Amino acid sequence: MAEVAAARRSRITPEREAELYEAVLDLLREVGYDALTMDAVAARTRSSKATLYRQWGGKAELVARAIRHSKPGSIADVDTGSLRGDFHALVTREDDCTMEQNNALMRGLAMATHTNPDLLRAFREQLVQPETEEFRRVLGRAVDRGEVRADNPALPFVVHMMIGAFATRAIIDDQPPTQAFLRSYIDAVVLPALGVPTS
Repeated sequence: MAEVAAARRSRITPEREAELYEAVLDLLREVGYDALTMDAVAARTRSSKATLYRQWGGKAELVARAIRHSKPGSIADVDTGSLRGDFHALVTREDDCTMEQNNALMRGLAMATHTNPDLLRAFREQLVQPETEEFRRVLGRAVDRGEVRADNPALPFVVHMMIGAFATRAIIDDQPPTQAFLRSYIDAVVLPALGVPTS
């Protein structure tokens, strides 16, 4: 089944796929998930609905893949030689303006997952599970280097902490997440919880 899906997706060039994903994200920012339609995506990208459904199966999968495609590479590819360096490098992969836009987009999509089980499933498969595994690899390197004890009770909650900081800044402080805020949060909360010195 996966081979069939991969064969179907391979008919679109990587450049065309990137254009489609960018158009999907633009539409999401304009109208939100619930109002987004495959008709609108087809019109914006000058594609046929049949092509979109053949490639992605439906709106939820298309949106989740568009979000995944917009991520600046694998988290696990960041390897500075220290966990603090890795976390700070991850924060600088997006500038503050991009972070603000993505935060607003993700807040809207998080709300949509409550009433759209297909979107929740696609998000878990395309974003949550892969990124959680990538974080585990980063943390695994820190354990191997001796920076973090393998039995540290905070290890299973690092992803929760990082997502929490990103997602709740607007709710608690009425401000978007920024590089400076996230670096401070990492140094004040995440690294101490892992027993990693910050200086």
